[in-house]
Amino acid sequence: MRKYPNPMNPCVVGVDVLDRSLDNQGRLHSHRLLSTEWGLPSIVKAILGTSRTLTYIEEHSVVDPVEKKMELCSTNITLTNLVSVDERLVYTPHPENPEKTVLTQEAIITVKGISLSSYLESLMASTISSNARKGWDAIEWIIQNSESALS
Repeated sequence: MRKYPNPMNPCVVGVDVLDRSLDNQGRLHSHRLLSTEWGLPSIVKAILGTSRTLTYIEEHSVVDPVEKKMELCSTNITLTNLVSVDERLVYTPHPENPEKTVLTQEAIITVKGISLSSYLESLMASTISSNARKGWDAIEWIIQNSESALS
């Protein structure tokens, strides 16, 4: 829940919690709005026909302390007439080493009604993959900084 802000992914410039609650099984459900500055390359801006770089992402997460599982589902709510990105991240304990965590990532990218859509889909997939590594590094950074703050 404290993933942002972090130095590994400065494109997230704002996080607003829209709703947060516990269900009767003790799972924490959160609904957040992320404000991001994409910093799109000028060729992509030209292809999309926009100079807009501030975008919004809706994120739903469920943290299950019993299963030791966290699931995050996010989708963009800006530029959806051009690009749609639906992403799902699931963090679970490693089946053979509970001291390690397994991250499973899925993303569906759809570029609509513009030329070079396969190029843009490939570019978006590459960016998402790169951001997954940054996200993992950010979580490590948060853990380290939380531990040092507690010491």
